[in-house]
Amino acid sequence: MASQQFDLLVIGGGITGCGIALDAALRGMKVALIEKSDFASGTSSRSTKLIHGGLRYLKQLEFKLVRDVGSERAVVHRNARHVVIPEKMLLPIVEGGSLGKLPTSLGLLVYDLLAGVKAEERRKMLDRHETYKAEPLLNTNGLLGGGLYFEYRTDDSRLVIELAKSAYANGALLLNYAQSTKFIYDSTGKVTGATVTDHNSGNSFDIRAKVIVNACGPWVDLLRKEDNSLKGKRLQLTKGVHLVFPYEKLPLKQAAYFDVGDGRMIFAIPRDNITYVGTTDTVYNESIDSPNCTKADADYLLKAINHMFPSAGLQLNDIQSTWAGLRPLIHEDGKSASELSRKDEIMVSSSGLISIAGGKLTGYRLMAEKIVDLAEKKLGRKHTPSTTKNYRLSGGEFKDEDDFTNSLKQFLAQGEKLGIAPQVVSRWFYRYGKNVQQLFEIYLSQSKHANATELTETQYGVKHEMVHTLSDFTIRRTGNVFFNYPATKSQLPFIATAITSLLNLPEEAKTQQLSRASSEFEMVVAFKH
Repeated sequence: MASQQFDLLVIGGGITGCGIALDAALRGMKVALIEKSDFASGTSSRSTKLIHGGLRYLKQLEFKLVRDVGSERAVVHRNARHVVIPEKMLLPIVEGGSLGKLPTSLGLLVYDLLAGVKAEERRKMLDRHETYKAEPLLNTNGLLGGGLYFEYRTDDSRLVIELAKSAYANGALLLNYAQSTKFIYDSTGKVTGATVTDHNSGNSFDIRAKVIVNACGPWVDLLRKEDNSLKGKRLQLTKGVHLVFPYEKLPLKQAAYFDVGDGRMIFAIPRDNITYVGTTDTVYNESIDSPNCTKADADYLLKAINHMFPSAGLQLNDIQSTWAGLRPLIHEDGKSASELSRKDEIMVSSSGLISIAGGKLTGYRLMAEKIVDLAEKKLGRKHTPSTTKNYRLSGGEFKDEDDFTNSLKQFLAQGEKLGIAPQVVSRWFYRYGKNVQQLFEIYLSQSKHANATELTETQYGVKHEMVHTLSDFTIRRTGNVFFNYPATKSQLPFIATAITSLLNLPEEAKTQQLSRASSEFEMVVAFKH
């Protein structure tokens, strides 16, 4: 990176930054991307993990936002089929709720039309009995009926990793644990690069680029301040918290999206052996690097979930894990956290630094397209249309739904011959897609090892997905800390040994990895009072 001039330097390795890197690389630009921590370590691994059309934004009359992210759902589903899964969602209608039966029916109809929802996934309205039959755990007091519609479940950090791998495959250079510490300017005050510190080696180096994009999510204003351009629009960070319960504590038949009573709505989503609930929406002014779940956050969500599903009787000690993320929204005077627009904003400073903030996970591709269009103009290049709409991401190179289904069958048959349990193959498939073939090749050299499948996945992470730490692997490459914490805890020493060995790190590095991961995981299960 230090030895060449780039067309574009992207600072920030979340969904927006990696999306920009891919789009620019596909248009023939020379692209570099740096991320001060790990890819997706900020907001992009702490969302509700849904590629959804923003039904609630209809209430705020954000029709264009609903149309854009609604139609983008289908695009992301098609291009990353292995990590974007259709999910039935139940919307209970209750007395005194924010939506009555007729407004809900009309709202879901408009939603289907705006989002271009395919026929088999369009909304279905249910009467009181049908709603209770669909979810017997529902509180029947004041239950009027419900609506059944589709959202798309995802693993947000896996989506970012597949984007990063796709950008790299098309010529972009991407580096995690590399922090921009100072901008470089020419004699006219135009930004021409950044001094970067590599946190793994401690070395610093300069990256030169014709256009620089600040896609740092919650940290956007910190870079704007460094550029002396923090004027006009500013960020208002809001915090969203999720709680994870063992599935048997909240055994929902499908996902639900329901009124809390204070004007907000929250999700309850069953996934494998857990059910997670979220999210909150509160103004946040504390440390950007370490948002976490407070007892007040947990109490708020517990009260809501126990009101809607009273037989669950959930308590604080039922919480298996938590995660908290920050939304980098644009400040608007007089508006509460929930009322702030989720639209993205592009800000260009007098130095030429381009900053982008706001927006939603689902709309990342459209945001990237706008930024790369702008970069083309700044570079004086002839406009090249974006091709990301039909570009299959790494692991998601399926021609159609039949190819997807047949690929899973073939991998299961192949795994059986290798002696790999079908549940492991299936888990790998929905994590790595067609790249499972590479895991099989690694497994062949590890098959005699007692922990062969764990070692295979760890080795793949280090070799192909830039895993440097225990947390990279267990939080952002696999999500095991959130979704399978009890089992993961016992494997930590083994995984730490494997990572340090694969990276040829000294023995004391393993102790450091375990210590660092331990403090990170403490945030996942402990509450700040």
